[in-house]
Amino acid sequence: MQTLKQKALLALAGMSAAVMPVISWAEEAAAEVAEAAAEVATINAGDTAWMLISSALVLLMIIPGLALYYAGMVRAKNALSTMMQVFAVVCVGSIVWFAFGYSLAFGDGGDNNAWIGDLSKAFLAGIMPGDVKGTIPEVLFIMFQMTFALITPAIIIGGFAERMKFSAVLLFTALWISLVYVPIAHWVWGGGFLSADGVLDFAGGTVVHINAGIAGLVAAIMIGKRKGYGTQGMTPHSMMMTMVGGAMLWVGWFGFNAGSELAADGVASMAMLVTQIATAAAAMGWMMAEWMTRGKPTGFGLISGAVAGLVAITPAAGFVGPTGALFMGIIAGVVSFIAATSIKRAFGYDDALDAFGVHAIAGIVGALLTGIFVDTMFGGKGLAEGVSMMSQFLIQAEGVGVTIVYSVIATAIILKAIDIMVGLRITEEEEVEGMDLALHNERAYNH
Repeated sequence: MQTLKQKALLALAGMSAAVMPVISWAEEAAAEVAEAAAEVATINAGDTAWMLISSALVLLMIIPGLALYYAGMVRAKNALSTMMQVFAVVCVGSIVWFAFGYSLAFGDGGDNNAWIGDLSKAFLAGIMPGDVKGTIPEVLFIMFQMTFALITPAIIIGGFAERMKFSAVLLFTALWISLVYVPIAHWVWGGGFLSADGVLDFAGGTVVHINAGIAGLVAAIMIGKRKGYGTQGMTPHSMMMTMVGGAMLWVGWFGFNAGSELAADGVASMAMLVTQIATAAAAMGWMMAEWMTRGKPTGFGLISGAVAGLVAITPAAGFVGPTGALFMGIIAGVVSFIAATSIKRAFGYDDALDAFGVHAIAGIVGALLTGIFVDTMFGGKGLAEGVSMMSQFLIQAEGVGVTIVYSVIATAIILKAIDIMVGLRITEEEEVEGMDLALHNERAYNH
């Protein structure tokens, strides 16, 4: 006969045997969760290396790429000043992004997050080298996003080239990044309302190109035409410089588009491939349209078409396949050619370097067509569950419309304020002399 104590011990042993597997399973599950969390928070060396290269490639797009591209398209007397403006935008924009731009664009805005972030990361407070964003250091993510914030106002220079005061350019850059770029970047990429509505913008079709192109048009209209526009020749003074700059834009754009995946993976690889296909197709589309209407193909047309293709594929790069990219490129090249020639002549605005005709128009084309070519029937990534092609097209149209309306209103207010403070335009005498000598006491060429 077992004693009461023995029976109790046997009962406890049985309970322990029954409970042990449960405890063991719980411990294993906890270990798996901890391991998964550790994997999420671990910096991936390959992804980090790719994003370091991508950040450098996008900066290469601006200086020297865009600087050369724009400087070659203006007259020789304004070449150095145009290049200086691009460099100055990079300097001013970098400080604004560090001070509060990144925090407002990507910070947690709490109850206001649909509209703007907060200042919790102003001056990058508390951000350490080991902090992780996805699989890369957050400091690298900050740098990569900074290059996007820099190229956007630099593109706008094309709208007011050869006639805005240097002091006005500096003020405009600081205010425009703060009041226009940052909010729209938050709406699309920082968890804002456009992102919540399902707007697709892989690498900046709305945030960068439509935004900048529309602002360039507003600036061109508000500052007025260049002296002698329409009656004097204002052809590019160095097409070689423009072609070299355009080539740097093309190569650097792989960091812009493929880098926006924030990882070295298949999506980044596809983004690189479709970028190349769309760019080549758009360059041929613009050149052929020019050839048929004007009798001869030009280097200016070829490189302008290439840039239009780069712009058009930007919002779609991570979502569409090669077939979609081909059609997007052809359409963007032809439509941008029409906008940069016939439409500009018809309305008479002086968008000096086609910031609107190339960036806004190709950006709109690309953003809208993303809603169509994302479908798997064209080799795209596929529409979200429950979303039809027409629904996605309308969502894309919402993103385009919001960006246009906000950019027009905010840019006009900023330009008006700057005109009151320091004035927007150089004097007629300075314009005749050329901005290089009049504003900087230097020449691009000392022949």
